[in-house]
Amino acid sequence: MNTIIQNQRKERDELLARPYLTRKTNTDDSVLLANPMIKLITGPRRVGKSTYALLMLQGRNFAYLNFDDNLLLSGWDEELVMRTLDEVYPGYEYLLLDEVQNLKDWDVWVSKLYRRGKNLIITGSNAKMLSSEMATMLTGRYLQVEMLPFSLLETMEWKGVDTNGNSAQYAETAVIADDYLRNGGYPETIDMRSITRSYLSTLFDSIIWKDVAKRHNIRNITDLNNIALYLLSNFCNPLSANDIAREVSMTSITTTRKFMDYLHEPYLFYYLPRFNNKLKLMKKAATKIYVIDNGFVTAKAFNISENLGRLLENEVFVELLRQGFQTETSLFYYRSRNDREVDFVTRNGAHIHQLIQVCYDMTSPKSEKREVASLIECAGELKCNNLTIVTNNDEREINKDGYCIKVVPFLKFASARL
Repeated sequence: MNTIIQNQRKERDELLARPYLTRKTNTDDSVLLANPMIKLITGPRRVGKSTYALLMLQGRNFAYLNFDDNLLLSGWDEELVMRTLDEVYPGYEYLLLDEVQNLKDWDVWVSKLYRRGKNLIITGSNAKMLSSEMATMLTGRYLQVEMLPFSLLETMEWKGVDTNGNSAQYAETAVIADDYLRNGGYPETIDMRSITRSYLSTLFDSIIWKDVAKRHNIRNITDLNNIALYLLSNFCNPLSANDIAREVSMTSITTTRKFMDYLHEPYLFYYLPRFNNKLKLMKKAATKIYVIDNGFVTAKAFNISENLGRLLENEVFVELLRQGFQTETSLFYYRSRNDREVDFVTRNGAHIHQLIQVCYDMTSPKSEKREVASLIECAGELKCNNLTIVTNNDEREINKDGYCIKVVPFLKFASARL
């Protein structure tokens, strides 16, 4: 055990020696570390959760355990591990547990450590840590920080581009924004776009196998993979479990729903409900499918032609997640009584805050008329006058029927300068 933990310490020190971009979060790191509650850093695999935790602890005396290590898991002995940590990291103030969900009954052990007064930072790539495991065993004892792939602004910063710069830099931002739209924001691909497809294809398969099939002991991996690929190829479309089961030849609707839930757990897919004041009707309506990063679409989806409109809509959805909106509580889509749709409805408590439509190119009068008509009709039914259309690069205001609609490019929308 001493050898395993010593090797992990070398791994930790090597990671700390590399150059990184400081991620943007809504939390002050020093305030977070001073709080005795468990610090839970969640999000998809390979988006920088471990890096964020290491940078937060840099310069402090902290111990480190990586549970993506089969040697540690196969030789697990709780008391031996704790004694060895004291030997390898004498007097440590913080304990970082990386991908702790891989340890059987991890929540029981973490609860015990918390009661013993350990200042814990834990990372995990599974939403179930919040929905059930953390929520039941550790209710009220943790603070959450959610990490996602790089935003467009973080990508610009990593490449050293000032989004408020001169015309030459504006041209460069346009090139980076277009590349980001197509290839996404996974940190390890941004400087090596030639590997994006192979890297994300492998990562997608790994998530399906390691974080879904293995975790839930799924034998029929073919059906699981077929559902995942179907969702990926139909991102931004409203679908029901019945639709999906029929298209992929699943005999059980219940199994289809279960597999869909499993595919959300590792933050791979999200399901956006249709807004309705009556919860029962909202549950019956089809949900819209979104994927955590556009790069997965480029790498794996069976799309015959490029659809920049859907890629932009998916990008806007992920940005809304970054801004703190959550599906089923504060983020929805809406369809009017005349079957006109608005892409996103945001809500503060019981109050409808904003309606957001996404249109990649609105230069044609026909496109503008269609998007504006849908937005205004839905605004009338939902009694909301905070209206936005997000485009690729168009910026102006449209005044119609007593409404003022802000048309903004995605870069400005992502900069939260509305």
